[in-house]
Amino acid sequence: MHIDGQDLGPSTAPVSDDGEYEYYQTVAAAHIPALLHVLGAGAGDYILDVLECHWSGRASYDLEDKLQESGLSVAFFPWS
Repeated sequence: MHIDGQDLGPSTAPVSDDGEYEYYQTVAAAHIPALLHVLGAGAGDYILDVLECHWSGRASYDLEDKLQESGLSVAFFPWS
C-alpha cells in the first residue's frame, strides 16, 4: 500500500524552504492484516474503506501516529 502525505506551514521549516513537505510511505501487502488490527478494523475489512471512513481528513494525523507506533515495517520516502 502506498500512502502519499503532505505537510504545510511553518512546522516544515527544518526540511523545506517553501513551507511544503511531501512524502510517501509504503506498507507491504503481507502487513495489511496487522495494519487492519492496529487500526481497530476486522481482518476481513477492505483497507481502503477503513482508511476512507475512519482515517481521512483530520483523523489522518492520528493515522501517522498509529503507523509509527504499530511496530510494522513502514517505509518512508521524502519526495525530492
